[in-house]
Amino acid sequence: MSDPAQIVTRFAPSPTGYLHIGGARTALFNWLFARGRGGKFLLRIEDTDRARSTPEATAAILKGLEWLGLDWDGEPISQFARKDRHAEVAREMLARGAAYRCFSTPEEIAEWREAHPRQPFQSPWRDASDLPDAPYAIRLRAPREGETVIADAVQGEVRVANDQLDDMVLLRSDGTPTYMLAVVVDDHDMGVTHVIRGDDHLTNTARQIQIYDAMGWPRPVFAHIPLIHGEDGKKLSKRHGAVGLHEFAALGYPPAAMRNYLARLGWSHGDDELFDDAQARDWFDLPGIGRAPARLDFKKLEHVSGHHIGSMDDAALLATLEHYLAETGARPLTESQKQRLLPALPALKEKARTLPQLLEQARFALIDRPVDVDEKAAKALDSVSLGMLKSLTAAMQHASWARDELEQAAKRIAEENGVGLGKIAGPLRAALAGRTATPSVFDMMTALGREESLARLQDQTELAG
Repeated sequence: MSDPAQIVTRFAPSPTGYLHIGGARTALFNWLFARGRGGKFLLRIEDTDRARSTPEATAAILKGLEWLGLDWDGEPISQFARKDRHAEVAREMLARGAAYRCFSTPEEIAEWREAHPRQPFQSPWRDASDLPDAPYAIRLRAPREGETVIADAVQGEVRVANDQLDDMVLLRSDGTPTYMLAVVVDDHDMGVTHVIRGDDHLTNTARQIQIYDAMGWPRPVFAHIPLIHGEDGKKLSKRHGAVGLHEFAALGYPPAAMRNYLARLGWSHGDDELFDDAQARDWFDLPGIGRAPARLDFKKLEHVSGHHIGSMDDAALLATLEHYLAETGARPLTESQKQRLLPALPALKEKARTLPQLLEQARFALIDRPVDVDEKAAKALDSVSLGMLKSLTAAMQHASWARDELEQAAKRIAEENGVGLGKIAGPLRAALAGRTATPSVFDMMTALGREESLARLQDQTELAG
């Protein structure tokens, strides 16, 4: 058991597929709540569904959490590995009279439900004393009268009439525990103080509370957060685009941006939209979570992403780009590419909203000599333009290579040829980047440096003869 004064949260995904964006947000909320209070954030893999749980899905979940930057305390716990402990608690409840043996067969239960539609199943074995020697399930002896009250930190007070709940099965006749029992036992044994999860679990909570009460265990604080909907207000699905965390990673949103955006998806701190991890940990609390479903908004996500790319340290941004390339199976950057890219980042990162956009703008720094000029850019390299480039190359041989001085040198050459600066910018773009759409030619030259820039200009004038 943990220190009762310490906050303990958990994330408990089922390893039956990829990490959904909703699950990622749930994990983030739990992580922020615990980390902001010096508490523990635990990870439990709810792998009791043996037919659907796979090691590959577990690995994908762990990888997704690591990409998002969420660390957890201790080793991930397997729910299936604790099945003996779950069965032990069911038998303890049986011994103390909080549960009973039910010998009803599936056919008998089906017949009862057909005869009593709209009523929870009432086992004839609840108060029986003459018990047969036959396989049995262990059922909770749930209260039949009154209400089970959930004091939810997000949804408020939720009341469920006990006559609407059946005596749920805790241990099946084959000796396997049910999910409802396993969750409660695991949360209790792990010392979980706050259960923060999607509000689709709210209907389970009344049943789980009855297990806590039957065992005399303290209830954790429950906080059921609203689900995420698409921009059309409907439950999020594949038709809305990306729904798996891995898809957002592949689209090139940096982890820091995803943490910021997901934190604001259903939670608010005043009007603050853009913040870093330290602020999020300090500010996050349960009363700030709204009750209405949050809507996924890709325009807002791009805005948040652009902010984080623009404010990221250049070395950290380069590392983020390298990780993105590795994750998407792209060719890694060479040392010479990194040396050209790093000084280009300050001028490029202010306009990029995703990592692919940044890489596209940085293409001039990633290509090697001789620059391959596309058909459209080649039109700017006529004989007059090449003559200006030759003059510019000579004029820049001894320039200080400050941006302003480079621009002044280009203006002088343009004036000498009786044209505006734009007339020399076109051939410069073609020679430096091989394209017509590029960042500022002077930003490119500053980033590439004297030797590389002049070499690219010289390549084109020499190719022309």
